[in-house]
Amino acid sequence: MISIAILGNGVVGSGVAELIEKNINSIKNKLNKGIKISKILVKNKDKHRNSNNYRIITDKPEDILKEDVDIVVECMGGLNPAYEYIKMSLKQKKHVVTANKDLIAKHGLELLSLAKENNVKLYFEASVGGGIPILRPLKNCLIGNNVTSIKAILNGTTNFILTKMSKENLSFDKALKLAQELGFAEADPTSDIKGYDSARKLNILSNIAYNRNLDWETFKVEGIDKLDEFDILKSNRLGGTVKFIGISNIINDKIHASVRPVIVSKDSILGKVENEFNSIVIEGDSVGELAFYGKGAGKLPTASAVYADIMNVLINKKEDQLLFNKEPANLQKSFTDKKDWIVRIKVDNKDRHKIISKLSEKFNKVYIDTDDLLPKDEVFATIYSVYEKDLEENLRIFTDINNVKTLMIL
Repeated sequence: MISIAILGNGVVGSGVAELIEKNINSIKNKLNKGIKISKILVKNKDKHRNSNNYRIITDKPEDILKEDVDIVVECMGGLNPAYEYIKMSLKQKKHVVTANKDLIAKHGLELLSLAKENNVKLYFEASVGGGIPILRPLKNCLIGNNVTSIKAILNGTTNFILTKMSKENLSFDKALKLAQELGFAEADPTSDIKGYDSARKLNILSNIAYNRNLDWETFKVEGIDKLDEFDILKSNRLGGTVKFIGISNIINDKIHASVRPVIVSKDSILGKVENEFNSIVIEGDSVGELAFYGKGAGKLPTASAVYADIMNVLINKKEDQLLFNKEPANLQKSFTDKKDWIVRIKVDNKDRHKIISKLSEKFNKVYIDTDDLLPKDEVFATIYSVYEKDLEENLRIFTDINNVKTLMIL
């Protein structure tokens, strides 16, 4: 009998339990073994009295750790106490499956090494794309490629908000409130809208893709919370749409990684991704571009990826454990290609002509937007074909006295 313990009985944890129970007979037929959920760990047992699995719910961690458990499934989220529970489980030679991107981004190197030392598996497919299978294809199916870039919409909350701002002309605040009402955003949406969630997921993807040790806290991360209707209007006028994208690439062994709102073509792969859906575009030197698309969050989509990892533990027992490389990445702080940029500079009317003149001096090709719908206390400029480091350097003279905002056109 295969015994599984689940840490957490929230959205994902309850979804995993549901899928295991739904597939008990097919698992038995496939493996010639029965399977059971032995325990489900929660913070407060009394809050789960209405659960169908109440008889196996416990709020005592020792009940999990002393059980004869084959696989521990961690669906608690956050760093603590999940980190300690997973460490203890691996040391007790229990396989671990987790959906916890915070944990893998922070402690993946250590925990994967610990799993290998104890000859058990640590799988985390659901930590990046929710229901989108991406880590196993990246590790196994693209083994003949050197991955050169990743461009991805990695957060369903922010994509939902931007879709509503673009398609229904909602303000940022109203779109966020709607996302919270529909369950796409947490009561505290900071990690999503500030970009930390996407940065952690990009960190995991990039660690595997480039076989280097990256730290998401060193990435350039800009959230969507400062976007307004004028950014959306300007992107639409350019035939584009604003998307919140994690970008990484490797050139001459230097890796650039950033998470930011950018303007993409409405007809591009990422431009067509709407609402709570995610998409990940991987480019390899042999295969070219591959796109993965689906729901990046939600009860059953995420539980589906966790369930697949459980089955991989049981079926592919001889599969080599994925390891993160200890070698630190050589980081490139700014974006590596020349790009076009939207620049917004707050102005007093008396300084307007002076600022426009300065922009023309600093950049070879500049277009000043004079649309009456744009705010009169700002200069809107499109600056063409310039490196990010040169853009920032040449805009520094404005930053000291004016509010300057830039938006990349990808």
